Amino acid sequence: MKLKKSPIDVFDNWVKIGKDDGLEKNHASAVGKMVEYSTSSLEKFSFIDAGCGNGWLVRNISNDSRCIKSIGIDGSKRMIEKAKKLDKKNEYVCSDLLNWKPGEKVDLVMSMEVFYYFENPEKLIHHIYENWITKNSRLIIGIDYYKENLISHSWPEDTGVSIMKLFSENEWKQMFLNSNFKNVHSWRVNQKKDWEGTLIVTGEKL
Repeated sequence: MKLKKSPIDVFDNWVKIGKDDGLEKNHASAVGKMVEYSTSSLEKFSFIDAGCGNGWLVRNISNDSRCIKSIGIDGSKRMIEKAKKLDKKNEYVCSDLLNWKPGEKVDLVMSMEVFYYFENPEKLIHHIYENWITKNSRLIIGIDYYKENLISHSWPEDTGVSIMKLFSENEWKQMFLNSNFKNVHSWRVNQKKDWEGTLIVTGEKL
């Protein structure tokens, strides 16, 4: 049996071997749809990428003229070091997401393929609601590892990651509702044969 590593150790190693460079390519389509949905009606906004990796989304969204602040936070030291090397304009923080609070609350928090690496994702969702986002703001997350996407079920063994929590679409929505988010809904994008697509879940703090 393969000895499993923590998500942080795995992602640190991805930077070492250059695997992090594929994150934008693999996730850009789904994340683009999340960005369009979240920002289409906004005149201006401040933004946090929760689990930002090497900062590719922080860099991209900061180029939107409506974005007044773009922050990336990640638990991987190597990811944040690379993000800072690539981008001198925006703010990057290396911290456990559950222990960190921004200096000022923001209008939009986005996260792609991060929340299921936490032992208790609902605790993180509630922490973001209470401490990261302002009134009339939004949390939106993208997830490929979920119960309905059967092909993803082998990922914990395939990747050797020690923590990967598997939930259904409705269970993810319930976590948002339990954390006081309103107008919670979900949908899937980029479905294809044997792939249920990226699950997107979002809710508003009113």
